[in-house]
Amino acid sequence: MADTPLLERLAVWGPVFFGVGFLAPLISQSMDTAGMPAPFGVDSLYIGLAIGTTLGLIAKFRRSWL
Repeated sequence: MADTPLLERLAVWGPVFFGVGFLAPLISQSMDTAGMPAPFGVDSLYIGLAIGTTLGLIAKFRRSWL
């Protein structure tokens, strides 16, 4: 593993980065635009981060978004 370049080691976590970097803000903005209150009084970004990270991890371990 030490001989593997950093970019190759990070690439396997790409779905998680996509979930955090794209899906989380999208979910948060969608909730705010639709006027949906976040449960338990937390900020909608935290809900987006939880959902985006979960979906990214599922996609990483399944090796597919579908």
